[in-house]
Amino acid sequence: MDNGVSAGSTASTSALGHIALGLTLLAFGIGNTGIIDGVTAANSVALAMYLGGLALFVLGVLEYRGGNGFNGTAFAGIGTFWFIWANGADAKVSADAAGMFLVLFAMLALTLTAAASGGLFGQGVYGLFTLSLLLLAIGTFAESDGLAKAAGWVAALCGLLAWYGATAALASWPMSLGKRSRGAVAAT
Repeated sequence: MDNGVSAGSTASTSALGHIALGLTLLAFGIGNTGIIDGVTAANSVALAMYLGGLALFVLGVLEYRGGNGFNGTAFAGIGTFWFIWANGADAKVSADAAGMFLVLFAMLALTLTAAASGGLFGQGVYGLFTLSLLLLAIGTFAESDGLAKAAGWVAALCGLLAWYGATAALASWPMSLGKRSRGAVAAT
């Protein structure tokens, strides 16, 4: 049975990568907002390390292998971010070092925003990711819980958008007003 997605195809790795990104951002964002009592960003460390870090990095390598340089760069770069963040979550680093780490990866996210195609699902996901990293960086430098909470809301929204884009591509749901997806990958 051929459903248009074969093992190892860029369609399947791309959709899985965006689902991994979406779920990781959603967990991280919800943790930063404090909306669920007792759930913090630190509770998303395992998810960030394995799904957001390791899985995204491997998917990035597969995307490169399949000829998709943009998703290869996005997934491998963001996978590296999540893996480093998860490994250093309990480390004793200064606020300035943590803020600089966030700024550096916000620069990667900004590059991805500028290079992304796909309108809302491409530039929207990476633009919101850039904004959440910048808010979190500024909040870290300023030791502002309010900015960290705002960054969490932006990250959660970004996660939902990435998840919806990948799910829409797999399920042929609408990806823009008045149009239906034809199995295209949402955020390539």
